[in-house]
Amino acid sequence: MKAKQREKGKPAAPARRCKWHEMNRKQRREMMRKLQSEDLSMEVIHPDAAGIDIGNEFHYVAVPQKRDSEPVRRFGCTTAELKTMAEWLQQCGIRTVAMQSTGVYWIAVYDVLEEAGLEVYLVNARETKNLPGRKSDVQESQWLMKLHTYGLLRNSFRPVQEIRTMRTYWRQRNDLVRSATRHIQRIQKVLTQMNIQLANVLSDISGKSGQAIIHAILAGERDPYELAAMCDVRVQASEEEIAQSLEGHWQPDLLFVLKQEQDGYEFCQKQIAQCDGQLEHYLQQREDRSHGAPLPEEKRKVRLKKKYGNRPQFDLRAELFRMTGTDLTRIDGIDVTTAATILSEAGYDMSRWETENHFVSWLRLCPDNRISGGKIIGQGRLPTNNRATIALKMAASALRTSQTYLGAQFRRFRTKLGGSS
Repeated sequence: MKAKQREKGKPAAPARRCKWHEMNRKQRREMMRKLQSEDLSMEVIHPDAAGIDIGNEFHYVAVPQKRDSEPVRRFGCTTAELKTMAEWLQQCGIRTVAMQSTGVYWIAVYDVLEEAGLEVYLVNARETKNLPGRKSDVQESQWLMKLHTYGLLRNSFRPVQEIRTMRTYWRQRNDLVRSATRHIQRIQKVLTQMNIQLANVLSDISGKSGQAIIHAILAGERDPYELAAMCDVRVQASEEEIAQSLEGHWQPDLLFVLKQEQDGYEFCQKQIAQCDGQLEHYLQQREDRSHGAPLPEEKRKVRLKKKYGNRPQFDLRAELFRMTGTDLTRIDGIDVTTAATILSEAGYDMSRWETENHFVSWLRLCPDNRISGGKIIGQGRLPTNNRATIALKMAASALRTSQTYLGAQFRRFRTKLGGSS
């Protein structure tokens, strides 16, 4: 007797239809046959569906044959053309549109169609592959329309506008931090070429002492003892050791490069400060979801070895808590910058994913099992540049030596899965 029996008189739940990306080769061939023959046994999920093939210069839009005398049209990429596209789709009675996430070209199309009241399905091109030899702009738009009509496409996650705006600011800030880091690396290279061994006596040339010495060098100071006297008293190396490291072979061309890179670094720092101000102003205008609750006490005290570094110059932790009502930094391994990255990429509304398994799949942290005949014939992991995934991986790495429950679990699973403890 089955553990769970269907209640008497209650109809069984309808079988879930496989999406196109979930089908194996045999299932895809069978589905292709049905789609080409317009098999009437297939259930239509979206009768008012259209497909768009996104391009750099033109977009091809396909609607059902009976909706217009010209069911496939080509539109340009200007805003006026996109609005004309939306009007034509509405005239054809279209309610939902499917398109591939091609580069960044889809963003303007998505926004215009969304403003027009159309439901937009953004799908991964990897999950809409057609048969070989059937690739043209017109056929691609018609193929997307067919798949969408029969409910074979999976909509990609796109956060709400509030999160997208925060993501823009945060990504820009991270790009500026990376640019500043590259300038520091090139400064270090130029100093080494002139045999200025500053990195041997200072842990970070972007700190107070390093910047003071570089500014003095650019101002014309060459006396190593005068330069060494500018170091902070907390520098562990002696003044004699610092002076010996600053006896270099000065070259005009390399000094010119040093000035260029220093100017670039300082410009990036100014841009980062402006980005911090804009981000702080934006977060302060968000709805208070903490309902006035006090900010929890910080779980870990931040070491003041490098007081600020590239950390935001405002209380980002407090603003994120007010915006979400949750302090993610209470989780071991997650600091405020990691929390900001996760929130700016995934948002705070976890109901967008049905289960935690769906969320892990979106992060591409689950195995990519290749199954044939009910057996796993291959395993792998799909590549991803998801910033939230990268941030979570870095947070997990920080748990390696953590004397916490999550740290113990990390080491246990690492040993269990074959890694070194």
